[in-house]
Amino acid sequence: MRRYMVIKRIPLPWSRRDNTQNESSPLIPKAGSAKRDAEELGHVTTEIHQAGTNNGLDDDSHVFRRVQPHYSYSLMDYFLKFFLVLCNLVFTVLGLVVLGLGMWGLINKESFAQEKIGTIGTDPMLILVTLGFVLTMLCLSGCVGALRENCCLLKLFSAAVLVLITAQVLAAIMTYSLQDQVGGYLRSGVLAAMARYQDDLDLRFIMDEIQSNLQCCGADNYRDWEINIYYNCSAPGVLACGVPATCCVDPLENGTVWNSQCGVGAQLLDEFTAQSVIFLGGCLGGITRWVEQHEGLIGTVCIIILGVQILMLFITTRLLESIQWHKVYI
Repeated sequence: MRRYMVIKRIPLPWSRRDNTQNESSPLIPKAGSAKRDAEELGHVTTEIHQAGTNNGLDDDSHVFRRVQPHYSYSLMDYFLKFFLVLCNLVFTVLGLVVLGLGMWGLINKESFAQEKIGTIGTDPMLILVTLGFVLTMLCLSGCVGALRENCCLLKLFSAAVLVLITAQVLAAIMTYSLQDQVGGYLRSGVLAAMARYQDDLDLRFIMDEIQSNLQCCGADNYRDWEINIYYNCSAPGVLACGVPATCCVDPLENGTVWNSQCGVGAQLLDEFTAQSVIFLGGCLGGITRWVEQHEGLIGTVCIIILGVQILMLFITTRLLESIQWHKVYI
């Protein structure tokens, strides 16, 4: 009887072992997956270790990098800047024109002469010189401050514009509240200009322009010229009982030559006879009618001027903020 024996195969040292795991089993982890997990874990651990080592030693680390904010001018900032420069240039030219007119008036009247220097403080042209100088310096400060981005000049400009706006608003309020007394002040001013008509070239120019353009004579009527010492009926000169040539209806002789003697003796005439020679109506009524006819235009111009000043104030404030932010984040 043949005997069957089970012989167990004994592995030899040089034989190859099959260590391949069965990947179909869900309970046995995959070798490749474990290796990848170990590599990722090692990478994360290395980053955390490096971050902990550099923390407090290197603030510019790629892990804890500080973000520096950045500010730059916008297109609107550039537009407002050049708009402010343009407005200031226009008002600077206007100020120079007013200043030039005032200086021309002072030089033409020889107000700087030794015999007239004592009365220069009451010269109306001095108002034009002061106004032109202040306007020019103020607008130049705003223009240079905007171009050079100088905060000191811009603050000075904005403060001056704010004071100017406040003064204009207060003047408008006072004029409205004292409108019943404005007529009295105007009458006093016209009478003072008539009394000094021959002695002050500026007042003569103002009265001539008013009388010729409004076709009027005197304050209330043509007999008011008696207040002037040269046109008074008791005066010894040829102008006695007369009126200036700008009171005449037709001051041109033969339509070409200015007749400065056309108003001689006009105060001695009755109204019926005088109306063919001179204007009978006073200038106070003419000024009142002119203001009433053009009050809409006057109000519009005042509002536009005030609005431009307020707009320039806001633009200057915005530009100051932009300059300060830009300097902080440079």
